[in-house]
Amino acid sequence: MIDTVIDRLIVAVPKCELHVHIEGTLEPEMMMDLAARNRVHLPWPNIGALQRAYDFSDLQSFLDVYYRGADVLRTEQDFADLMWAYLVRAHHDGVRHAEIFFDPQTHTHRGIDFPVFMAGFRSAIGRARARFGMSADLILCFLRHLPPDDALATLDAAERHLEGVVAVGLDSSERGNPPHLWSDAFARARAMGLRAVAHAAEEGPPSYITGALDALGAERIDHGVRALEDPAVVARLRDESIPLTVCPLSNVRLRGVDRIEHHPIRRLIDEGLVVTVNSDDPAYFGGYVTDNYRALVAGLGFDASDIVTMARNSVDASFLSATGKADLHREIAGLAPPS
Repeated sequence: MIDTVIDRLIVAVPKCELHVHIEGTLEPEMMMDLAARNRVHLPWPNIGALQRAYDFSDLQSFLDVYYRGADVLRTEQDFADLMWAYLVRAHHDGVRHAEIFFDPQTHTHRGIDFPVFMAGFRSAIGRARARFGMSADLILCFLRHLPPDDALATLDAAERHLEGVVAVGLDSSERGNPPHLWSDAFARARAMGLRAVAHAAEEGPPSYITGALDALGAERIDHGVRALEDPAVVARLRDESIPLTVCPLSNVRLRGVDRIEHHPIRRLIDEGLVVTVNSDDPAYFGGYVTDNYRALVAGLGFDASDIVTMARNSVDASFLSATGKADLHREIAGLAPPS
């Protein structure tokens, strides 16, 4: 049982979410509703059968379900509904700013083009800004199970639709897909004024972190939990203050960690790394951002000071302006427990 005061702090503290895949927020009920709306056949006859498919053995077993589920997303309204549902939940979780991954290749390969999903995303983000005073930016991710040339073609197609896109990222199947293969796409994106992040060392080796930093110019590492296997990588992350966007419940559900009590996040913090807490694909992994904070309290004994530190880190690691960061830090200071 989590102390009521701690639980209130988890929700109340202003925070940024920096590692969430919008397609991974597709809740089972919405998936079934959109399948019916768009007359899309799914291999699961009902929500119960769909949820039983969530017994993942690794990243790939999850991705097989994830991409099939995304097929229900067809219209601008579908994408707006998806984004709005996430932003409402994030608002209630105390998220003041989100930097949200989306996978255009998942949609363009199905004949759904940029104007459709980008218009849906933007309308929901604008609505959240007006309703909640909440900000959100988009991160265009390249799928690493597809050829690097496809990423370049995707960037070409995206060029006229980049309003609200702050960065590019690299996600999907990590094993056997080292970051340097996407160096051309990332170089072009950076030349276009976009920032860079990359998934690394979730299932892949710590050397993928080095590759993401050197070959891609990544400013944040998404996941990065296997960094601890290489002291030199840990030292570089610490010395260069490279943030990690850690997703504890995701790591447990995908069997990277057997249980939350054994998650390495405390060791990462003790090594002096800039660690943030995020939800990854919350509809599939059983928890949004506050659920991840609660899991760390219940499983690893995180206290009020830890919660505030993770919130501060999320602000520092974001791509917000200096003014935006300062505003959130002032709010956090008002909630911080006495030192």
